[in-house]
Amino acid sequence: MSYTLLYVTVGSLDEAKNIARKLVQERIVACANLLPGMTSIFYWEGKAQEEAEVSLLLKTRTELVATVTERVRALHSYSCPCVVALPITGGNPAFLEWIGDETRSSADS
Repeated sequence: MSYTLLYVTVGSLDEAKNIARKLVQERIVACANLLPGMTSIFYWEGKAQEEAEVSLLLKTRTELVATVTERVRALHSYSCPCVVALPITGGNPAFLEWIGDETRSSADS
């Protein structure tokens, strides 16, 4: 089984908590870490922007990445939210197994 860490940025802590709770309750992510206090500097619609954001780290099975991405897009207030999938190539085997145990497989959808 393979696992993925999804990196998501969100405009507020309340929105991050809402998204995280729903994804965990739906059992499509095993865990969500919310990291408030981030400042993002970027170009959007032709202008330089600087905004406070919250980083959201989500752990899931690789087979659920598309499902999680679509749910984030549906729940997110941004028209084009940052959702980036990073493969987990190693780690504590017991923790990785826990991710698998706490997420449903695509066959369970």
